[in-house]
Amino acid sequence: MMIKVCGNRYPDNIHDVAALTPMLMGFIFHDGSPRNADDIDPKEIAELPPFVRPVCVTVNATEERLCELEQRYGFRILQLHGQESPEMCARLRSQGFVVIKAIGMSHDADWATVAPYEGKVDMLLFDTACKSHGGSGRQFDWSLLSSYPLSTPYMLSGGIGPEDVDRIIAAMRPGMAGVDINSRFENAPGRKDIGLLTRFIYELRKYNEDESPRQPFWEKA
Repeated sequence: MMIKVCGNRYPDNIHDVAALTPMLMGFIFHDGSPRNADDIDPKEIAELPPFVRPVCVTVNATEERLCELEQRYGFRILQLHGQESPEMCARLRSQGFVVIKAIGMSHDADWATVAPYEGKVDMLLFDTACKSHGGSGRQFDWSLLSSYPLSTPYMLSGGIGPEDVDRIIAAMRPGMAGVDINSRFENAPGRKDIGLLTRFIYELRKYNEDESPRQPFWEKA
């Protein structure tokens, strides 16, 4: 079960989160977000432990902007939350980026609109559809994923909280690679509650103890 902690912003808090060794830490570069990390010092990301991978989270950023962020911060993993096309995702992959495409889920699952991303992205992320493109603190109906028809692995996101470990385990399906957590583990936007994170990560990792190691999705065969 892969764990991604998204919406990191404050240097002291970033260090504390990284010490919990989540596999992925997300940094949002979007003017409309209260967790916007545009002013973060590149050294804060460069100094993350090697076993914690930073993720650049954007909304409808141009390819030029994404390349600028890669040059400034060294990002190799992109999480795209806008209307980025399958063709754009494929171009970014061809440049060596690992691409996670976020899909907003509401009251139904229109897999026909998701299918064009098959083979064009490394992973999908199913989040709660909202105007803010994430960080809503609300969950969608996870049972929609029981009909997931694609082979692309996905992460579960949207309103996941400290009390949801048992529900996450119950929601596991073939293709589900992990969870993305954010606003419900915060004292303020961008500042994570380390106590809540510690308990959640420890409890979720107990379910991983008997799993055989698998190749990370960003290490392409």
